Amino acid sequence: MKREWVVGVAVLAVLLATVLATVLFPAALADRSDPEPDGSLQMEEISISAAEVGGERLALMTDVRLAHTDGASDNVTVELRAIGLNSGLVEARQTLAVGSVEGQQEVSATGTLRLERGGNYRIEAIAYRNGVRTSTGSKTVEGTEALTPGYPDSPVEFHRFARHDFPAIDYEIADSGGETATLDVETYVTNSGEASTDGLSLVLKARQVESGIVASEQEIEVGSIGSSQTARPGSELVVPTEYNYYLDAILYNDGVIVDTARAGATLDPTERVPANDTEREVELDVGDFDSDDDVYDPYQDSDEDAGDDGAGDDADAPSSDGAGPGFGVAIALLATVLGFGLRARGHTEGEQ
Repeated sequence: MKREWVVGVAVLAVLLATVLATVLFPAALADRSDPEPDGSLQMEEISISAAEVGGERLALMTDVRLAHTDGASDNVTVELRAIGLNSGLVEARQTLAVGSVEGQQEVSATGTLRLERGGNYRIEAIAYRNGVRTSTGSKTVEGTEALTPGYPDSPVEFHRFARHDFPAIDYEIADSGGETATLDVETYVTNSGEASTDGLSLVLKARQVESGIVASEQEIEVGSIGSSQTARPGSELVVPTEYNYYLDAILYNDGVIVDTARAGATLDPTERVPANDTEREVELDVGDFDSDDDVYDPYQDSDEDAGDDGAGDDADAPSSDGAGPGFGVAIALLATVLGFGLRARGHTEGEQ
Protein backbone atom coordinates (compact mmCIF):
# COMPACT_ATOMS: atom_id res chain seq x y z
CA MET A 1 0.00 0.00 0.00
CA LYS A 2 2.82 2.37 0.77
CA ARG A 3 4.14 1.91 -2.73
CA GLU A 4 0.84 2.81 -4.36
CA TRP A 5 0.50 5.75 -2.04
CA VAL A 6 3.95 7.02 -3.03
CA VAL A 7 3.14 6.72 -6.76
CA GLY A 8 -0.08 8.67 -6.32
CA VAL A 9 1.64 11.43 -4.41
CA ALA A 10 4.30 11.63 -7.13
CA VAL A 11 1.71 11.93 -9.91
CA LEU A 12 -0.12 14.62 -7.98
CA ALA A 13 3.10 16.52 -7.45
CA VAL A 14 3.85 16.43 -11.17
CA LEU A 15 0.39 17.79 -12.01
CA LEU A 16 0.72 20.58 -9.47
CA ALA A 17 4.15 21.46 -10.77
CA THR A 18 2.79 21.63 -14.36
CA VAL A 19 -0.07 23.90 -13.33
CA LEU A 20 2.25 26.19 -11.40
CA ALA A 21 4.71 26.30 -14.28
CA THR A 22 1.91 27.23 -16.71
CA VAL A 23 0.74 30.07 -14.50
CA LEU A 24 4.11 31.37 -13.43
CA PHE A 25 6.18 30.70 -16.56
CA PRO A 26 3.86 30.66 -19.63
CA ALA A 27 6.73 31.36 -22.04
CA ALA A 28 8.43 28.18 -20.92
CA LEU A 29 5.66 26.07 -22.40
CA ALA A 30 5.21 28.11 -25.56
CA ASP A 31 5.32 26.46 -28.92
CA ARG A 32 8.96 25.95 -29.77
CA SER A 33 8.28 24.89 -33.37
CA ASP A 34 10.14 26.54 -36.22
CA PRO A 35 9.05 30.16 -37.00
CA GLU A 36 6.77 30.72 -40.02
CA PRO A 37 8.94 30.91 -43.15
CA ASP A 38 9.12 34.01 -45.33
CA GLY A 39 6.58 34.09 -48.15
CA SER A 40 7.41 34.04 -51.84
CA LEU A 41 6.69 37.08 -54.05
CA GLN A 42 6.52 36.78 -57.82
CA MET A 43 5.71 39.45 -60.43
CA GLU A 44 2.64 38.25 -62.33
CA GLU A 45 1.51 41.16 -64.53
CA ILE A 46 2.10 44.84 -65.31
CA SER A 47 -0.81 46.82 -66.79
CA ILE A 48 -0.32 50.37 -68.10
CA SER A 49 -2.97 52.88 -69.17
CA ALA A 50 -3.00 56.59 -69.99
CA ALA A 51 -4.65 58.29 -67.03
CA GLU A 52 -4.17 61.84 -68.28
CA VAL A 53 -2.84 63.21 -71.58
CA GLY A 54 -1.81 66.82 -72.01
CA GLY A 55 -0.18 68.75 -74.80
CA GLU A 56 3.36 68.22 -73.50
CA ARG A 57 3.11 65.61 -70.72
CA LEU A 58 1.08 62.51 -69.90
CA ALA A 59 0.39 60.40 -66.83
CA LEU A 60 0.73 56.61 -67.11
CA MET A 61 -1.17 54.63 -64.50
CA THR A 62 0.73 51.41 -63.75
CA ASP A 63 -0.91 48.43 -62.01
CA VAL A 64 1.52 45.77 -60.73
CA ARG A 65 0.13 42.37 -59.69
CA LEU A 66 2.17 40.23 -57.24
CA ALA A 67 1.52 36.56 -56.49
CA HIS A 68 2.29 35.63 -52.86
CA THR A 69 2.64 32.04 -51.67
CA ASP A 70 3.70 30.36 -48.39
CA GLY A 71 4.36 32.02 -45.05
CA ALA A 72 4.32 35.75 -44.52
CA SER A 73 6.09 38.72 -46.04
CA ASP A 74 6.55 41.98 -44.14
CA ASN A 75 7.33 45.45 -45.39
CA VAL A 76 6.56 44.71 -49.04
CA THR A 77 7.20 47.62 -51.44
CA VAL A 78 7.22 48.06 -55.22
CA GLU A 79 9.44 50.54 -57.04
CA LEU A 80 8.28 51.90 -60.42
CA ARG A 81 10.78 53.36 -62.87
CA ALA A 82 10.31 54.83 -66.35
CA ILE A 83 13.50 54.61 -68.43
CA GLY A 84 13.78 56.42 -71.77
CA LEU A 85 14.50 53.94 -74.56
CA ASN A 86 16.63 56.45 -76.46
CA SER A 87 18.52 58.01 -73.57
CA GLY A 88 18.61 55.13 -71.09
CA LEU A 89 17.95 57.65 -68.32
CA VAL A 90 15.41 57.26 -65.54
CA GLU A 91 12.70 59.78 -66.46
CA ALA A 92 10.36 59.15 -63.49
CA ARG A 93 10.34 57.06 -60.32
CA GLN A 94 7.80 56.14 -57.62
CA THR A 95 7.81 53.78 -54.61
CA LEU A 96 4.58 52.06 -53.58
CA ALA A 97 3.99 50.64 -50.10
CA VAL A 98 2.12 47.30 -50.03
CA GLY A 99 2.66 46.36 -46.37
CA SER A 100 2.43 42.82 -44.91
CA VAL A 101 1.16 39.89 -46.95
CA GLU A 102 0.31 36.44 -45.59
CA GLY A 103 -0.67 33.16 -47.16
CA GLN A 104 -1.52 32.50 -50.76
CA GLN A 105 -3.05 35.51 -52.48
CA GLU A 106 -2.57 38.10 -55.22
CA VAL A 107 -1.93 41.72 -54.30
CA SER A 108 -2.00 44.88 -56.42
CA ALA A 109 0.17 48.00 -56.29
CA THR A 110 -0.95 50.99 -58.38
CA GLY A 111 1.06 54.12 -59.14
CA THR A 112 1.27 56.97 -61.66
CA LEU A 113 4.32 58.05 -63.64
CA ARG A 114 4.28 61.52 -65.25
CA LEU A 115 6.33 61.68 -68.43
CA GLU A 116 6.86 63.76 -71.55
CA ARG A 117 4.34 63.02 -74.29
CA GLY A 118 6.04 61.75 -77.44
CA GLY A 119 8.76 59.69 -75.75
CA ASN A 120 9.30 55.91 -75.72
CA TYR A 121 9.79 54.24 -72.35
CA ARG A 122 10.51 50.98 -70.55
CA ILE A 123 8.44 50.77 -67.40
CA GLU A 124 10.17 48.65 -64.74
CA ALA A 125 8.63 47.27 -61.53
CA ILE A 126 10.81 45.91 -58.71
CA ALA A 127 9.30 44.12 -55.68
CA TYR A 128 11.08 44.28 -52.29
CA ARG A 129 10.58 42.46 -48.96
CA ASN A 130 12.26 44.19 -46.03
CA GLY A 131 14.45 46.06 -48.49
CA VAL A 132 15.56 42.91 -50.32
CA ARG A 133 14.70 42.55 -54.00
CA THR A 134 12.53 39.51 -54.68
CA SER A 135 11.30 39.86 -58.30
CA THR A 136 11.25 42.27 -61.24
CA GLY A 137 9.22 42.88 -64.39
CA SER A 138 9.09 45.41 -67.24
CA LYS A 139 6.92 46.59 -70.09
CA THR A 140 7.63 48.87 -73.08
CA VAL A 141 5.49 51.88 -73.99
CA GLU A 142 5.94 53.46 -77.45
CA GLY A 143 4.02 55.84 -79.71
CA THR A 144 2.84 58.17 -76.96
CA GLU A 145 2.71 61.04 -79.49
CA ALA A 146 -0.38 59.38 -80.98
CA LEU A 147 -2.32 59.79 -77.73
CA THR A 148 -4.93 62.54 -78.04
CA PRO A 149 -4.65 65.26 -75.42
CA GLY A 150 -7.54 65.19 -73.03
CA TYR A 151 -8.25 68.91 -72.90
CA PRO A 152 -10.40 68.98 -76.10
CA ASP A 153 -12.54 66.16 -74.71
CA SER A 154 -15.81 67.69 -73.52
CA PRO A 155 -19.39 66.44 -73.21
CA VAL A 156 -20.54 69.77 -74.66
CA GLU A 157 -20.82 70.14 -78.42
CA PHE A 158 -22.96 71.63 -81.14
CA HIS A 159 -26.09 69.53 -81.48
CA ARG A 160 -26.15 66.78 -84.12
CA PHE A 161 -29.70 66.26 -85.33
CA ALA A 162 -30.41 62.54 -85.69
CA ARG A 163 -33.37 62.40 -88.08
CA HIS A 164 -32.74 65.40 -90.32
CA ASP A 165 -29.61 67.14 -91.46
CA PHE A 166 -30.47 70.43 -89.79
CA PRO A 167 -27.64 72.92 -89.28
CA ALA A 168 -26.54 73.69 -85.74
CA ILE A 169 -26.68 77.40 -86.64
CA ASP A 170 -29.83 79.33 -87.55
CA TYR A 171 -30.11 82.97 -88.57
CA GLU A 172 -32.70 85.50 -89.54
CA ILE A 173 -32.40 89.05 -90.87
CA ALA A 174 -33.39 91.23 -87.95
CA ASP A 175 -32.83 94.48 -89.82
CA SER A 176 -31.78 95.45 -93.33
CA GLY A 177 -31.36 99.01 -94.36
CA GLY A 178 -28.97 100.65 -96.76
CA GLU A 179 -25.50 99.17 -96.81
CA THR A 180 -25.71 96.87 -93.77
CA ALA A 181 -27.88 94.04 -92.50
CA THR A 182 -28.27 92.77 -88.94
CA LEU A 183 -28.26 88.98 -88.65
CA ASP A 184 -29.81 87.41 -85.55
CA VAL A 185 -27.71 84.25 -85.20
CA GLU A 186 -28.67 81.34 -82.92
CA THR A 187 -26.86 78.07 -82.20
CA TYR A 188 -27.78 74.73 -80.59
CA VAL A 189 -25.37 73.49 -77.92
CA THR A 190 -25.97 70.17 -76.10
CA ASN A 191 -24.42 68.86 -72.90
CA SER A 192 -24.34 65.04 -73.11
CA GLY A 193 -22.47 64.66 -69.82
CA GLU A 194 -23.78 63.63 -66.41
CA ALA A 195 -23.13 66.99 -64.73
CA SER A 196 -23.75 70.64 -65.47
CA THR A 197 -21.02 72.52 -67.27
CA ASP A 198 -19.70 76.02 -66.62
CA GLY A 199 -17.06 78.21 -68.20
CA LEU A 200 -18.52 77.99 -71.71
CA SER A 201 -18.15 80.80 -74.24
CA LEU A 202 -19.19 81.14 -77.88
CA VAL A 203 -17.54 83.11 -80.69
CA LEU A 204 -19.66 83.91 -83.76
CA LYS A 205 -18.11 85.12 -87.03
CA ALA A 206 -19.56 86.17 -90.37
CA ARG A 207 -16.95 85.37 -93.02
CA GLN A 208 -17.43 86.61 -96.60
CA VAL A 209 -17.48 83.52 -98.83
CA GLU A 210 -15.20 84.50 -101.70
CA SER A 211 -12.57 86.48 -99.83
CA GLY A 212 -12.64 84.89 -96.37
CA ILE A 213 -12.84 88.35 -94.80
CA VAL A 214 -14.38 88.37 -91.32
CA ALA A 215 -17.06 91.02 -91.66
CA SER A 216 -18.38 90.79 -88.08
CA GLU A 217 -17.52 88.95 -84.88
CA GLN A 218 -19.11 88.58 -81.44
CA GLU A 219 -18.12 86.66 -78.29
CA ILE A 220 -20.71 85.75 -75.65
CA GLU A 221 -20.80 83.78 -72.40
CA VAL A 222 -22.97 80.67 -72.68
CA GLY A 223 -23.37 80.06 -68.96
CA SER A 224 -24.27 76.75 -67.33
CA ILE A 225 -25.92 73.91 -69.28
CA GLY A 226 -27.53 71.10 -67.32
CA SER A 227 -26.98 67.40 -67.92
CA SER A 228 -28.62 66.19 -71.17
CA GLN A 229 -29.85 69.72 -71.87
CA THR A 230 -29.64 71.87 -75.02
CA ALA A 231 -29.03 75.61 -74.86
CA ARG A 232 -29.58 78.14 -77.66
CA PRO A 233 -26.95 80.87 -77.28
CA GLY A 234 -26.66 83.50 -79.98
CA SER A 235 -25.99 87.12 -80.84
CA GLU A 236 -26.39 89.70 -83.59
CA LEU A 237 -23.87 90.24 -86.39
CA VAL A 238 -23.91 93.40 -88.53
CA VAL A 239 -22.58 92.82 -92.06
CA PRO A 240 -22.57 94.59 -95.44
CA THR A 241 -25.44 93.61 -97.70
CA GLU A 242 -25.23 92.06 -101.18
CA TYR A 243 -22.68 89.45 -100.11
CA ASN A 244 -22.80 85.80 -99.08
CA TYR A 245 -21.30 84.64 -95.77
CA TYR A 246 -20.20 81.64 -93.80
CA LEU A 247 -21.50 81.81 -90.26
CA ASP A 248 -18.78 80.22 -88.11
CA ALA A 249 -19.46 79.22 -84.49
CA ILE A 250 -16.55 78.31 -82.18
CA LEU A 251 -17.31 76.81 -78.76
CA TYR A 252 -14.82 77.23 -75.91
CA ASN A 253 -14.70 75.41 -72.57
CA ASP A 254 -12.48 77.23 -70.07
CA GLY A 255 -10.60 78.86 -72.93
CA VAL A 256 -10.08 75.66 -74.96
CA ILE A 257 -11.81 75.04 -78.31
CA VAL A 258 -14.05 71.99 -77.95
CA ASP A 259 -16.24 72.16 -81.07
CA THR A 260 -16.94 74.18 -84.23
CA ALA A 261 -19.86 74.52 -86.63
CA ARG A 262 -20.56 76.36 -89.89
CA ALA A 263 -23.65 77.41 -91.85
CA GLY A 264 -24.26 79.63 -94.88
CA ALA A 265 -25.99 83.01 -95.01
CA THR A 266 -27.06 84.17 -98.47
CA LEU A 267 -27.62 87.92 -98.67
CA ASP A 268 -27.00 88.06 -102.45
CA PRO A 269 -29.16 85.27 -103.95
CA THR A 270 -27.96 86.04 -107.48
CA GLU A 271 -24.38 85.16 -106.54
CA ARG A 272 -24.33 81.40 -106.10
CA VAL A 273 -21.20 79.29 -106.44
CA PRO A 274 -21.72 75.94 -108.22
CA ALA A 275 -20.20 73.00 -106.38
CA ASN A 276 -17.87 72.09 -109.28
CA ASP A 277 -16.45 75.58 -109.83
CA THR A 278 -13.04 76.23 -108.41
CA GLU A 279 -12.47 79.78 -109.69
CA ARG A 280 -14.62 82.68 -110.84
CA GLU A 281 -14.61 86.47 -110.87
CA VAL A 282 -16.45 88.20 -108.05
CA GLU A 283 -17.06 91.92 -107.75
CA LEU A 284 -15.72 92.67 -104.29
CA ASP A 285 -15.53 96.11 -102.71
CA VAL A 286 -13.11 95.87 -99.79
CA GLY A 287 -14.44 99.13 -98.41
CA ASP A 288 -17.68 97.37 -97.54
CA PHE A 289 -15.76 95.36 -94.96
CA ASP A 290 -13.98 98.30 -93.36
CA SER A 291 -14.27 98.02 -89.59
CA ASP A 292 -14.97 101.79 -89.31
CA ASP A 293 -17.93 102.43 -86.99
CA ASP A 294 -19.48 104.67 -89.66
CA VAL A 295 -20.05 101.57 -91.75
CA TYR A 296 -20.81 98.86 -89.21
CA ASP A 297 -22.66 100.37 -86.23
CA PRO A 298 -26.38 100.75 -87.07
CA TYR A 299 -27.04 102.19 -83.61
CA GLN A 300 -24.69 105.16 -83.93
CA ASP A 301 -26.43 108.50 -83.38
CA SER A 302 -27.22 110.04 -86.76
CA ASP A 303 -26.68 113.51 -85.27
CA GLU A 304 -23.03 112.62 -84.60
CA ASP A 305 -22.67 111.57 -88.26
CA ALA A 306 -24.09 114.90 -89.39
CA GLY A 307 -21.58 116.74 -87.22
CA ASP A 308 -18.61 114.89 -88.67
CA ASP A 309 -16.81 117.12 -91.20
CA GLY A 310 -16.64 115.19 -94.45
CA ALA A 311 -17.57 111.90 -92.81
CA GLY A 312 -20.12 111.04 -95.48
CA ASP A 313 -18.20 112.27 -98.49
CA ASP A 314 -16.73 108.90 -99.33
CA ALA A 315 -18.32 106.10 -97.27
CA ASP A 316 -17.00 103.35 -99.50
CA ALA A 317 -13.34 104.40 -99.44
CA PRO A 318 -10.98 102.45 -97.17
CA SER A 319 -9.72 104.34 -94.11
CA SER A 320 -6.25 105.85 -94.19
CA ASP A 321 -5.03 103.82 -91.23
CA GLY A 322 -5.63 100.52 -92.99
CA ALA A 323 -8.53 99.49 -90.72
CA GLY A 324 -10.44 96.40 -91.73
CA PRO A 325 -10.14 92.73 -91.04
CA GLY A 326 -7.05 91.36 -92.74
CA PHE A 327 -6.37 94.16 -95.28
CA GLY A 328 -3.65 96.82 -95.30
CA VAL A 329 -3.56 100.03 -97.34
CA ALA A 330 -1.75 98.47 -100.29
CA ILE A 331 -4.15 95.54 -100.61
CA ALA A 332 -7.15 97.85 -100.29
CA LEU A 333 -5.86 100.03 -103.15
CA LEU A 334 -5.16 96.95 -105.26
CA ALA A 335 -8.66 95.62 -104.69
CA THR A 336 -10.16 98.99 -105.61
CA VAL A 337 -8.18 99.07 -108.87
CA LEU A 338 -9.36 95.53 -109.68
CA GLY A 339 -12.93 96.62 -108.98
CA PHE A 340 -12.68 99.52 -111.41
CA GLY A 341 -11.09 97.21 -113.98
CA LEU A 342 -13.91 94.68 -113.71
CA ARG A 343 -16.53 97.41 -114.03
CA ALA A 344 -14.77 98.86 -117.07
CA ARG A 345 -14.64 95.44 -118.73
CA GLY A 346 -18.32 94.97 -118.01
CA HIS A 347 -19.19 98.26 -119.74
CA THR A 348 -17.00 97.39 -122.72
CA GLU A 349 -18.67 94.01 -123.20
CA GLY A 350 -22.09 95.67 -122.91
CA GLU A 351 -21.27 98.16 -125.68
CA GLN A 352 -20.19 95.33 -128.01
